[in-house]
Amino acid sequence: MSYLQYVEIQDNDPAAEDEIVFPPSDLLSDEPQMETEFHLRQMILLIQCLEFWWQCRQDFYACGNMTIYYSPQQRKSEQFRGPDFFVVLGTERKPRKSWVVWEEEGKYPNLIVEILSPATASTDRGLKKQIYQDIFRTPEYFWFDPATHELKGFQLMGGTYQQLQPDAQGWLWSQQLQLHLGVHQSQLRFFTPEGQLISTPEEAVAEERARAEQERERADRLAEKLRELGIDPSQL
Repeated sequence: MSYLQYVEIQDNDPAAEDEIVFPPSDLLSDEPQMETEFHLRQMILLIQCLEFWWQCRQDFYACGNMTIYYSPQQRKSEQFRGPDFFVVLGTERKPRKSWVVWEEEGKYPNLIVEILSPATASTDRGLKKQIYQDIFRTPEYFWFDPATHELKGFQLMGGTYQQLQPDAQGWLWSQQLQLHLGVHQSQLRFFTPEGQLISTPEEAVAEERARAEQERERADRLAEKLRELGIDPSQL
């Protein structure tokens, strides 16, 4: 039963006039499916981390949940996709409302990440993978399932995606980014070639404060030790 049908029934029922009526909980909705909070936070996390890691670079574009238009007829009404996260290399780092291939020197993403959900997993593993392989020719494609922590990656070789093999930690190497992708505290994160977790700006500030506090405590202990030896630290 739709909401309009339900309202019509209530309007035609005189006995319902004096009652407080709550709509049924299974009303149909024409609203498009929205991303979950986890999807939103995961996309923002990947964007923040990469932009912070590459803060001195101006030759890339990273975004998420943005429409990529790729129609050969250059029409925005046909042939478009919206990856959860993508990176384009060798382009200008500037804000965009969408990625229009024919307005970006024909450039497609160098890397794409899809965050799986029960509603999208089949498409992400099938149709989108085929499009990214055969049309986008995107060199690297990854997907991550936040429910099961499944992480898979593919590298375009000879025109076909070949599955990447994880290392001992379960991480996958991105040749395009020169970074590892791995699961950390149930989230998909980037790691340096040396295995260091790439921080968000907020995490970096917290880490710097922690280091400063450790240095202060170390200096206080040293000063106390000098006083015990009869040495005034302020005179050094």
